[in-house]
Amino acid sequence: MGDVCVVFKVLPEDSELKIETLEKEIVEKINGICEVNKISVDDIGFGIKALKIQVVVPDEEGKIDRVEQAISSISGVGQVDSEDVTLV
Repeated sequence: MGDVCVVFKVLPEDSELKIETLEKEIVEKINGICEVNKISVDDIGFGIKALKIQVVVPDEEGKIDRVEQAISSISGVGQVDSEDVTLV
């Protein structure tokens, strides 16, 4: 099997939370589970920002869910959505 590239959109629980702090915590948490390719910050509006995190995981059952659950378990994360999934 190959690898899968997944883009997650992560919204913070609170607009006052520093997005850089959240980014650092997410990278530390998922580093052993997957390979982080790219992270960008999107302005949603009204001061709210979202993280777009592109990761590569092995094409195995449950791997994407494991990454999503790891991100969701971090304090300060409000919502996690997988936006794009592509075979690499």
